[in-house]
Amino acid sequence: MSDSELIYELEADPPAAEKFFAALQHVLASFVGIITPTLIIGGVLGLGDHVPYLISMALMVSGVGTIIQAKKPMNIGAGMICIQGTSFAFLSSVLAAGFLAKAQGGGPEEILAMIMGVCFLGAFIEIGLSQVLPQLKRLITPLVTGTVITIIGVSLIKVGLTDLAGGQWLLDNKPEFWGSLSNLFLGFLVLISIIVLNRSSNQWIRLSSIVLGLVIGFIVALIMGKVNTGAVFAVQEVISVPIPFRYGFNFDIIAFIPIALIYVITAIESSGDITANCMISKQDVKGDSYINRIKNGVLGDGINSAIAAIFNTFPNTTFSQNNGVIQLTGIASRHVGVWVGIILILMGLFPHVGSLLRAMPNPVLGGATIVMFGTVAIAGIKILATVNMNRRNMLILAVSFGMGIGVLLVPQFAGALATNIGGTFGKLMGSIFSSAITTGGLTVLILSAIMGEKEED
Repeated sequence: MSDSELIYELEADPPAAEKFFAALQHVLASFVGIITPTLIIGGVLGLGDHVPYLISMALMVSGVGTIIQAKKPMNIGAGMICIQGTSFAFLSSVLAAGFLAKAQGGGPEEILAMIMGVCFLGAFIEIGLSQVLPQLKRLITPLVTGTVITIIGVSLIKVGLTDLAGGQWLLDNKPEFWGSLSNLFLGFLVLISIIVLNRSSNQWIRLSSIVLGLVIGFIVALIMGKVNTGAVFAVQEVISVPIPFRYGFNFDIIAFIPIALIYVITAIESSGDITANCMISKQDVKGDSYINRIKNGVLGDGINSAIAAIFNTFPNTTFSQNNGVIQLTGIASRHVGVWVGIILILMGLFPHVGSLLRAMPNPVLGGATIVMFGTVAIAGIKILATVNMNRRNMLILAVSFGMGIGVLLVPQFAGALATNIGGTFGKLMGSIFSSAITTGGLTVLILSAIMGEKEED
């Protein structure tokens, strides 16, 4: 992004109308990502009637966390638009903890008590790690962050394209309808609309390109009968009241270890996301100010995850896709983050507000998210373009991409590894290798540490 394309820089305070439009686009870009892990966990573990409350808590905590990252109280937070949301990276480990509680005869409340307990204590791994990040700055290099961001983007592209064709549920349950012409038409209509609108010379149209693209897709989907109107008018509680540890608190070391490892990877992932945000927002990506921003941002992530566990939702992280919104809108002002947080809190507090967005068809959302997810991967590539591609770095990059993208393309690898190793260690290895981000992130970290910093031709 050239300087002229950034309309409002980090400390600028845009007019209220522009902040609202920018915040709304951030919410639309992240909303599905915030609630989807909860929907998956609730469905797989059979949490039933507890799911709507969990979704409300996910939205409210994401809002609070986003405000913390933007306002940076007591140096907690990056002081940027770092949208907080439920992390996909924890899915397999959280499900494993839930299944462990279920195997011990626990019902939904016992399952949630176990998950919240291990996630709360695990958050202190990330909090502690944030305090030693300046001492680990030798490992937080453009090679590491660029690799992690690129793998995150590539992983998310799969989710975006799956939604564009109809969504994961349709693919799993009614594959004959997945990829139908009507779904593809909707998805590409939104995608093309966003591209055309974003190239407009009119600033307001450009600022609203994602919202307008989604509105166009939603209206056409409504005409085609593809909007789940039942979700809009479903009977819900008027207000969702946050209750600390509503389901109790439990702990098991077997459930804790995989989650603790994911917190380490999440710290690296967030470092990469914040680096990409710095690049887009025209902030330093080296030096003490950069390291302190990373340190405070990762600290914010850890504290927000602890808050999430206290208020009955799953670990939070900095969302990658919202960096794409910053780039598309040209608004990097951290004041927008406060507005995003307020909108998310209101959506969580009043479930009817969010029900309209939950009714939006997957192809409409997929057409928009694939633009942002692709932008995340490009941000990673831009970081890697600054790396000296000597033999050492090329080898690290090749192995890290090979392992990270490899487990994404061959998901059966993790299951085979867990089965063949067996026991608790086998389950742990299976959990690690079930995530492209975890696998690629650990690989690039380990290789960077053991191969030293010697420059080679």
